[in-house]
Amino acid sequence: MSEPTIKQVRAYTVRGGGADYHDQAEGHWIDSQIATPMSKYPEYRMTRRSFGLNVLGTLVVEVEASDGTVGFAVTTGGEIGAWIVEKHLARFIEGKQVTEIEKIWDQMFNATLYYGRKGVVINTISCVDLALWDLLGKVRQLPVHQLLGGPVRDELVFYATGARPDLAKKMGFIGGKMPLVHGPAEGDEGLRKNLEHLANMRSAVGDDFWLMYDCWMSLDVNYATRLAQGAQAYDLKWIEEALPPDDYWGYAQLKRDVPKGMLVNTGEHEATRWGFRMLLEMECCDVIQPDVGWCGGITELIKISALADAHNKLVVPHGSSVYSYHFVITRHNSPFAEFLMMAPKADEVVPMFNPLLLDEPVPENGRMAASKLDKPGFGVRLNPDCELSRPYQH
Repeated sequence: MSEPTIKQVRAYTVRGGGADYHDQAEGHWIDSQIATPMSKYPEYRMTRRSFGLNVLGTLVVEVEASDGTVGFAVTTGGEIGAWIVEKHLARFIEGKQVTEIEKIWDQMFNATLYYGRKGVVINTISCVDLALWDLLGKVRQLPVHQLLGGPVRDELVFYATGARPDLAKKMGFIGGKMPLVHGPAEGDEGLRKNLEHLANMRSAVGDDFWLMYDCWMSLDVNYATRLAQGAQAYDLKWIEEALPPDDYWGYAQLKRDVPKGMLVNTGEHEATRWGFRMLLEMECCDVIQPDVGWCGGITELIKISALADAHNKLVVPHGSSVYSYHFVITRHNSPFAEFLMMAPKADEVVPMFNPLLLDEPVPENGRMAASKLDKPGFGVRLNPDCELSRPYQH
Protein backbone atom coordinates (compact mmCIF):
# COMPACT_ATOMS: atom_id res chain seq x y z
CA MET A 1 0.00 0.00 0.00
CA SER A 2 1.39 3.40 -0.95
CA GLU A 3 2.15 5.94 1.74
CA PRO A 4 -0.13 8.98 2.09
CA THR A 5 0.99 12.36 0.82
CA ILE A 6 1.17 15.64 2.72
CA LYS A 7 -1.98 17.63 2.06
CA GLN A 8 -1.31 20.80 4.03
CA VAL A 9 1.17 22.49 6.35
CA ARG A 10 0.02 25.12 8.85
CA ALA A 11 2.01 27.39 11.16
CA TYR A 12 0.79 28.88 14.43
CA THR A 13 2.17 30.98 17.25
CA VAL A 14 1.44 30.90 20.96
CA ARG A 15 2.68 32.92 23.93
CA GLY A 16 3.44 31.96 27.52
CA GLY A 17 5.87 29.10 28.11
CA GLY A 18 5.73 26.27 25.61
CA ALA A 19 8.80 25.83 23.43
CA ASP A 20 9.91 29.41 24.12
CA TYR A 21 10.57 28.56 27.75
CA HIS A 22 12.01 32.03 28.40
CA ASP A 23 8.51 33.44 27.83
CA GLN A 24 7.56 33.21 31.50
CA ALA A 25 5.74 35.32 34.05
CA GLU A 26 7.58 37.58 36.51
CA GLY A 27 9.65 35.90 39.21
CA HIS A 28 10.84 32.85 37.27
CA TRP A 29 14.42 31.75 37.95
CA ILE A 30 15.14 31.56 34.22
CA ASP A 31 14.73 35.35 33.96
CA SER A 32 16.72 36.25 37.07
CA GLN A 33 20.19 37.80 36.94
CA ILE A 34 22.13 35.46 34.65
CA ALA A 35 25.32 36.31 32.79
CA THR A 36 24.66 37.00 29.08
CA PRO A 37 26.43 38.72 26.18
CA MET A 38 24.38 41.79 27.17
CA SER A 39 25.60 41.83 30.79
CA LYS A 40 28.29 44.35 29.81
CA TYR A 41 25.44 46.90 29.81
CA PRO A 42 24.17 47.51 33.37
CA GLU A 43 20.67 48.38 32.15
CA TYR A 44 20.34 44.87 30.61
CA ARG A 45 22.13 42.90 33.33
CA MET A 46 19.46 42.05 35.87
CA THR A 47 16.99 40.16 33.67
CA ARG A 48 17.20 38.49 30.29
CA ARG A 49 13.75 39.68 29.31
CA SER A 50 15.05 43.26 29.54
CA PHE A 51 16.95 42.80 26.28
CA GLY A 52 14.19 40.76 24.62
CA LEU A 53 15.00 37.10 25.17
CA ASN A 54 11.28 36.28 25.15
CA VAL A 55 10.28 38.26 22.05
CA LEU A 56 9.90 35.38 19.60
CA GLY A 57 7.39 33.13 21.31
CA THR A 58 6.58 29.56 20.34
CA LEU A 59 6.16 28.32 16.76
CA VAL A 60 3.82 25.37 16.19
CA VAL A 61 3.87 23.55 12.84
CA GLU A 62 1.19 21.06 11.81
CA VAL A 63 1.46 18.78 8.77
CA GLU A 64 -1.70 16.99 7.65
CA ALA A 65 -1.56 13.89 5.46
CA SER A 66 -4.01 12.89 2.76
CA ASP A 67 -5.45 10.22 5.08
CA GLY A 68 -6.25 12.86 7.73
CA THR A 69 -3.34 12.07 10.07
CA VAL A 70 -1.80 15.18 11.61
CA GLY A 71 1.75 15.49 12.87
CA PHE A 72 3.01 18.53 14.73
CA ALA A 73 6.02 19.97 16.52
CA VAL A 74 6.99 23.08 18.47
CA THR A 75 10.09 25.25 18.74
CA THR A 76 11.16 28.86 19.21
CA GLY A 77 10.39 31.05 16.22
CA GLY A 78 7.05 32.77 16.71
CA GLU A 79 5.57 34.95 13.99
CA ILE A 80 8.81 35.13 11.97
CA GLY A 81 8.90 31.34 11.74
CA ALA A 82 5.21 31.16 10.86
CA TRP A 83 5.77 33.55 7.95
CA ILE A 84 8.69 31.44 6.66
CA VAL A 85 6.60 28.25 6.77
CA GLU A 86 3.50 29.67 5.12
CA LYS A 87 5.12 31.97 2.56
CA HIS A 88 8.22 30.00 1.58
CA LEU A 89 8.60 26.44 2.88
CA ALA A 90 5.08 25.17 2.15
CA ARG A 91 5.93 24.60 -1.53
CA PHE A 92 8.56 22.01 -0.57
CA ILE A 93 6.25 20.13 1.80
CA GLU A 94 2.78 19.86 0.34
CA GLY A 95 2.27 17.06 -2.19
CA LYS A 96 5.29 15.06 -1.00
CA GLN A 97 5.09 11.51 0.34
CA VAL A 98 5.22 11.39 4.14
CA THR A 99 8.46 9.41 3.80
CA GLU A 100 10.30 12.10 1.78
CA ILE A 101 11.76 13.77 4.87
CA GLU A 102 15.35 13.89 3.64
CA LYS A 103 14.37 15.50 0.32
CA ILE A 104 12.12 18.04 2.03
CA TRP A 105 14.90 19.00 4.45
CA ASP A 106 17.41 19.45 1.65
CA GLN A 107 15.06 21.61 -0.40
CA MET A 108 14.08 23.79 2.59
CA PHE A 109 17.71 24.33 3.57
CA ASN A 110 19.06 25.08 0.10
CA ALA A 111 16.14 27.35 -0.77
CA THR A 112 16.79 29.50 2.31
CA LEU A 113 20.60 29.60 2.15
CA TYR A 114 20.57 33.21 0.98
CA TYR A 115 18.86 34.41 4.17
CA GLY A 116 19.17 31.44 6.52
CA ARG A 117 21.89 28.98 7.54
CA LYS A 118 21.38 29.53 11.28
CA GLY A 119 19.03 31.23 13.73
CA VAL A 120 15.28 31.57 13.22
CA VAL A 121 15.34 30.05 9.73
CA ILE A 122 16.98 26.84 10.96
CA ASN A 123 14.67 26.82 14.01
CA THR A 124 11.77 26.89 11.56
CA ILE A 125 13.19 24.13 9.35
CA SER A 126 13.78 22.12 12.54
CA CYS A 127 10.13 22.50 13.53
CA VAL A 128 8.89 21.34 10.13
CA ASP A 129 11.29 18.39 10.25
CA LEU A 130 10.15 17.33 13.72
CA ALA A 131 6.50 17.60 12.62
CA LEU A 132 7.28 15.33 9.66
CA TRP A 133 8.87 12.72 11.92
CA ASP A 134 5.82 12.96 14.21
CA LEU A 135 3.54 12.47 11.19
CA LEU A 136 5.48 9.47 9.89
CA GLY A 137 5.40 7.84 13.31
CA LYS A 138 1.65 8.32 13.54
CA VAL A 139 1.07 7.02 10.02
CA ARG A 140 3.07 3.88 10.79
CA GLN A 141 1.81 3.67 14.40
CA LEU A 142 5.36 3.67 15.74
CA PRO A 143 7.19 5.93 18.20
CA VAL A 144 9.90 8.04 16.58
CA HIS A 145 12.62 6.15 18.45
CA GLN A 146 11.61 2.99 16.60
CA LEU A 147 11.94 4.83 13.28
CA LEU A 148 15.48 5.75 14.39
CA GLY A 149 16.52 2.16 15.10
CA GLY A 150 15.08 1.55 18.54
CA PRO A 151 16.34 2.06 22.10
CA VAL A 152 19.87 1.02 23.05
CA ARG A 153 19.05 1.15 26.78
CA ASP A 154 16.03 0.56 29.00
CA GLU A 155 15.86 4.03 30.49
CA LEU A 156 17.08 7.59 30.23
CA VAL A 157 19.00 9.21 33.07
CA PHE A 158 18.94 12.98 33.54
CA TYR A 159 20.81 15.88 34.99
CA ALA A 160 18.78 18.95 35.93
CA THR A 161 19.30 22.52 34.79
CA GLY A 162 18.07 25.15 37.21
CA ALA A 163 18.83 27.48 40.05
CA ARG A 164 18.72 24.79 42.79
CA PRO A 165 21.06 21.83 42.22
CA ASP A 166 20.70 21.01 45.91
CA LEU A 167 17.00 20.30 45.36
CA ALA A 168 17.72 18.47 42.11
CA LYS A 169 19.89 16.01 44.02
CA LYS A 170 17.01 15.24 46.37
CA MET A 171 14.82 14.59 43.31
CA GLY A 172 17.19 11.89 42.05
CA PHE A 173 19.01 13.65 39.23
CA ILE A 174 22.64 12.72 38.50
CA GLY A 175 23.79 16.34 38.49
CA GLY A 176 22.78 19.97 38.57
CA LYS A 177 23.73 22.68 36.09
CA MET A 178 23.52 26.23 37.41
CA PRO A 179 23.28 29.48 35.49
CA LEU A 180 26.35 31.66 35.93
CA VAL A 181 25.28 34.94 37.50
CA HIS A 182 28.20 37.37 37.07
CA GLY A 183 30.01 38.14 33.82
CA PRO A 184 33.38 39.74 32.99
CA ALA A 185 32.02 43.30 33.25
CA GLU A 186 31.62 42.74 37.01
CA GLY A 187 35.34 42.11 37.39
CA ASP A 188 37.17 40.17 40.06
CA GLU A 189 34.37 40.70 42.57
CA GLY A 190 31.91 38.99 40.23
CA LEU A 191 34.31 36.11 39.65
CA ARG A 192 34.74 35.71 43.40
CA LYS A 193 30.95 35.57 43.83
CA ASN A 194 30.62 32.93 41.10
CA LEU A 195 33.20 30.71 42.80
CA GLU A 196 31.69 31.35 46.21
CA HIS A 197 28.28 30.23 44.96
CA LEU A 198 29.83 27.07 43.52
CA ALA A 199 31.59 26.39 46.81
CA ASN A 200 28.34 26.80 48.74
CA MET A 201 26.50 24.48 46.39
CA ARG A 202 29.25 21.86 46.58
CA SER A 203 28.96 21.98 50.34
CA ALA A 204 25.19 21.50 50.06
CA VAL A 205 25.23 18.53 47.64
CA GLY A 206 28.34 16.69 48.80
CA ASP A 207 31.01 15.04 46.67
CA ASP A 208 28.99 12.43 44.75
CA PHE A 209 26.92 14.80 42.61
CA TRP A 210 27.82 16.59 39.36
CA LEU A 211 27.90 20.37 39.37
CA MET A 212 28.20 22.35 36.13
CA TYR A 213 28.15 26.03 35.13
CA ASP A 214 26.11 27.26 32.15
CA CYS A 215 27.74 30.50 31.00
CA TRP A 216 25.32 31.26 28.12
CA MET A 217 27.83 32.78 25.66
CA SER A 218 28.76 35.50 28.16
CA LEU A 219 32.51 35.14 28.77
CA ASP A 220 35.84 35.74 27.07
CA VAL A 221 38.69 33.22 26.99
CA ASN A 222 40.63 34.80 29.85
CA TYR A 223 37.64 35.01 32.21
CA ALA A 224 36.43 31.51 31.30
CA THR A 225 39.91 30.09 31.95
CA ARG A 226 40.15 31.80 35.33
CA LEU A 227 36.66 30.57 36.24
CA ALA A 228 37.53 27.00 35.26
CA GLN A 229 40.80 27.05 37.17
CA GLY A 230 39.14 28.45 40.27
CA ALA A 231 36.29 25.93 39.98
CA GLN A 232 38.65 22.96 39.97
CA ALA A 233 38.78 23.01 43.77
CA TYR A 234 35.02 22.36 43.83
CA ASP A 235 35.08 19.58 41.21
CA LEU A 236 33.15 21.42 38.50
CA LYS A 237 32.29 18.71 35.95
CA TRP A 238 32.04 21.02 32.98
CA ILE A 239 31.98 24.62 31.87
CA GLU A 240 29.28 25.15 29.25
CA GLU A 241 28.87 27.59 26.37
CA ALA A 242 31.43 29.95 27.85
CA LEU A 243 32.06 31.91 24.64
CA PRO A 244 30.10 33.31 21.70
CA PRO A 245 29.17 30.38 19.41
CA ASP A 246 31.26 31.60 16.46
CA ASP A 247 34.49 31.84 18.47
CA TYR A 248 35.80 28.40 17.51
CA TRP A 249 39.39 29.59 18.05
CA GLY A 250 38.58 30.73 21.56
CA TYR A 251 36.93 27.40 22.37
CA ALA A 252 39.99 25.53 21.10
CA GLN A 253 42.18 27.66 23.38
CA LEU A 254 39.85 27.19 26.35
CA LYS A 255 39.80 23.43 25.92
CA ARG A 256 43.62 23.42 25.99
CA ASP A 257 43.74 25.59 29.12
CA VAL A 258 41.06 24.22 31.46
CA PRO A 259 42.19 21.92 34.29
CA LYS A 260 42.77 18.34 33.25
CA GLY A 261 39.60 16.29 33.63
CA MET A 262 37.20 19.25 33.40
CA LEU A 263 34.96 19.08 30.33
CA VAL A 264 34.29 21.90 27.91
CA ASN A 265 30.75 21.68 26.49
CA THR A 266 29.03 23.79 23.86
CA GLY A 267 26.76 23.76 20.82
CA GLU A 268 23.37 24.83 22.15
CA HIS A 269 23.37 27.77 19.74
CA GLU A 270 25.22 26.00 16.93
CA ALA A 271 23.39 24.70 13.86
CA THR A 272 23.75 22.09 11.09
CA ARG A 273 26.46 19.54 10.44
CA TRP A 274 28.80 22.26 9.14
CA GLY A 275 28.79 24.26 12.36
CA PHE A 276 29.37 21.16 14.44
CA ARG A 277 32.08 20.02 12.05
CA MET A 278 33.98 23.18 13.00
CA LEU A 279 33.61 22.45 16.71
CA LEU A 280 34.77 18.86 16.26
CA GLU A 281 37.61 19.29 13.80
CA MET A 282 39.06 22.28 15.68
CA GLU A 283 38.98 20.33 18.99
CA CYS A 284 36.77 22.95 20.62
CA CYS A 285 35.00 20.80 23.19
CA ASP A 286 34.44 17.43 24.81
CA VAL A 287 30.64 17.28 24.56
CA ILE A 288 28.38 18.84 21.93
CA GLN A 289 24.90 19.98 22.92
CA PRO A 290 22.74 20.56 19.83
CA ASP A 291 19.14 21.58 20.43
CA VAL A 292 17.06 19.43 18.09
CA GLY A 293 14.57 22.29 17.69
CA TRP A 294 17.32 24.71 16.64
CA CYS A 295 20.06 22.70 14.91
CA GLY A 296 18.07 21.35 11.96
CA GLY A 297 15.72 18.78 13.45
CA ILE A 298 16.06 15.01 13.79
CA THR A 299 17.17 14.69 10.16
CA GLU A 300 20.19 16.91 10.80
CA LEU A 301 20.85 15.65 14.32
CA ILE A 302 21.42 12.16 12.90
CA LYS A 303 24.28 13.55 10.81
CA ILE A 304 25.66 15.70 13.66
CA SER A 305 25.66 12.71 16.01
CA ALA A 306 27.47 10.52 13.47
CA LEU A 307 30.15 13.20 13.07
CA ALA A 308 30.57 13.39 16.84
CA ASP A 309 30.78 9.61 17.14
CA ALA A 310 33.56 9.54 14.55
CA HIS A 311 35.43 12.11 16.67
CA ASN A 312 34.80 10.13 19.88
CA LYS A 313 32.70 12.93 21.38
CA LEU A 314 29.48 12.74 23.35
CA VAL A 315 26.19 14.24 22.16
CA VAL A 316 23.95 15.50 24.97
CA PRO A 317 21.19 17.56 23.34
CA HIS A 318 20.08 20.80 24.89
CA GLY A 319 16.62 20.66 26.48
CA SER A 320 13.85 20.08 23.92
CA SER A 321 11.87 17.49 25.87
CA VAL A 322 10.43 14.54 23.90
CA TYR A 323 12.14 15.69 20.73
CA SER A 324 15.48 14.91 22.39
CA TYR A 325 14.36 11.89 24.40
CA HIS A 326 13.38 9.86 21.32
CA PHE A 327 16.83 10.49 19.85
CA VAL A 328 18.99 10.10 22.95
CA ILE A 329 17.59 6.69 23.81
CA THR A 330 18.71 5.38 20.39
CA ARG A 331 22.33 6.54 20.53
CA HIS A 332 25.31 5.02 22.36
CA ASN A 333 27.18 8.35 22.36
CA SER A 334 24.28 10.07 24.18
CA PRO A 335 24.53 8.42 27.61
CA PHE A 336 22.35 10.90 29.53
CA ALA A 337 19.92 13.74 28.91
CA GLU A 338 19.16 17.26 30.13
CA PHE A 339 15.99 18.23 31.97
CA LEU A 340 15.14 21.91 32.33
CA MET A 341 13.54 22.68 35.68
CA MET A 342 10.66 24.86 34.55
CA ALA A 343 9.00 25.35 37.94
CA PRO A 344 9.49 29.05 38.77
CA LYS A 345 11.59 28.24 41.86
CA ALA A 346 13.18 25.07 40.37
CA ASP A 347 11.73 23.20 43.33
CA GLU A 348 9.57 20.60 41.55
CA VAL A 349 9.51 18.57 38.36
CA VAL A 350 7.01 19.92 35.83
CA PRO A 351 6.71 19.22 32.08
CA MET A 352 9.36 21.15 30.18
CA PHE A 353 7.01 22.67 27.57
CA ASN A 354 4.15 23.21 30.02
CA PRO A 355 1.36 24.16 29.38
CA LEU A 356 1.50 23.63 25.61
CA LEU A 357 1.91 19.86 25.42
CA LEU A 358 -0.31 17.18 26.92
CA ASP A 359 1.06 13.72 27.83
CA GLU A 360 4.60 15.16 28.03
CA PRO A 361 6.60 12.63 30.11
CA VAL A 362 8.83 13.78 32.96
CA PRO A 363 11.60 11.98 34.87
CA GLU A 364 10.81 10.13 38.06
CA ASN A 365 13.71 10.05 40.50
CA GLY A 366 15.89 11.42 37.68
CA ARG A 367 15.00 8.60 35.30
CA MET A 368 12.54 7.77 32.54
CA ALA A 369 11.72 4.25 31.36
CA ALA A 370 11.87 3.67 27.61
CA SER A 371 8.27 2.45 27.83
CA LYS A 372 7.21 6.05 28.60
CA LEU A 373 8.06 6.87 24.98
CA ASP A 374 6.07 4.12 23.26
CA LYS A 375 3.18 6.15 21.82
CA PRO A 376 3.13 6.82 18.03
CA GLY A 377 5.16 9.78 16.84
CA PHE A 378 6.59 11.83 19.68
CA GLY A 379 3.65 10.78 21.86
CA VAL A 380 2.37 14.23 22.83
CA ARG A 381 -0.71 16.30 22.01
CA LEU A 382 -1.35 20.02 21.74
CA ASN A 383 -3.25 21.43 24.71
CA PRO A 384 -6.58 22.71 23.31
CA ASP A 385 -6.71 25.29 26.11
CA CYS A 386 -3.66 27.08 24.66
CA GLU A 387 -4.72 29.82 22.28
CA LEU A 388 -3.01 29.32 18.94
CA SER A 389 -2.87 32.09 16.36
CA ARG A 390 -2.29 31.51 12.63
CA PRO A 391 -0.93 34.93 11.56
CA TYR A 392 -0.33 33.94 7.90
CA GLN A 393 -1.88 31.57 5.38
CA HIS A 394 -0.85 30.43 1.94
